[in-house]
Amino acid sequence: MQIIDFHNHFMGPGWPLTTTAGLSGAARQRWERINVGLHSEDALLGSIESAGISARVLNSPTAFIQDTDGNVPRDTERRLNDGMAELVGKHPGKLHGLATVNAFSGEEGARELTRAVRELNLRGAFLESARGNDLLLGDPPSRPVLAAAAALGVPVFVHPQTDPQLHVRFSRTGPVGLRLARGTINNAALVNLLESGAFDEVPNLHVVVTTLAFGGILLAGGFGDGLNIRSDAPALARRHIYVDTMGINPAVVRAAVDLLGTDHVLAGTDWPIVEEKNLPARLRKAFAHAGLSPNEQQMIAGGNALRLLGAA
Repeated sequence: MQIIDFHNHFMGPGWPLTTTAGLSGAARQRWERINVGLHSEDALLGSIESAGISARVLNSPTAFIQDTDGNVPRDTERRLNDGMAELVGKHPGKLHGLATVNAFSGEEGARELTRAVRELNLRGAFLESARGNDLLLGDPPSRPVLAAAAALGVPVFVHPQTDPQLHVRFSRTGPVGLRLARGTINNAALVNLLESGAFDEVPNLHVVVTTLAFGGILLAGGFGDGLNIRSDAPALARRHIYVDTMGINPAVVRAAVDLLGTDHVLAGTDWPIVEEKNLPARLRKAFAHAGLSPNEQQMIAGGNALRLLGAA
């Protein structure tokens, strides 16, 4: 089984990480371990072998390097993309890169995405779900970037993020609560894309969300414009939403296949936040439990990712 893990993070050694700010004890130790994977090319390449996979699709979240106010220097995305292109260029077929773009920077972000795809050969866009206290992906400031992605024929990976108010409210319930808080924003971005009219402007846009947005997928699939995310939607009305397998829950995989279609589910783990040491065995077990055919299993394991990235 050829496995292409779609959901992976990497920054490189030149970026001072701020992920341990304000942490102590076990939480700090955990992030210090994660930071090794974010910084080390050797750790990244070694993880491909130890996980038993063929390739990783990489992104570089600015959240890992932002200051306490959530800001990064103006040229950060451009520098990240240059570094990503250099890295994946050294390891063709083993590493694929997504461009980090400020989705809410209007035409400036659209130009950077265009540069990253056409000049740097990156294969998609990595976007945050929201900005500040009031902007969600799909709002007017984000539409130039979405239009650029659609015009370029590349997918956008819409990532969860921390909302300060939800973080305070949910953090007392531990790691699952923190994921729920972050996933809530991912869900909100998905619903906003569907209900704000953004897809009406770019109907050929291909959007990937994480398993943390699965509640929004289930809800949207029964109401409003979200009906068109379903695999049985008319072809011309179809909204192309993909979801990863983060957590590798057989019931979630089965439901995703039934709702979105086998061709809209992608293997993805959230490395190095989550480290899967024997991903083939985990996926095979989940796929068997979900009742997937061998062809469906290979599509989700890697075929869909390669097709979506234009690397098949």
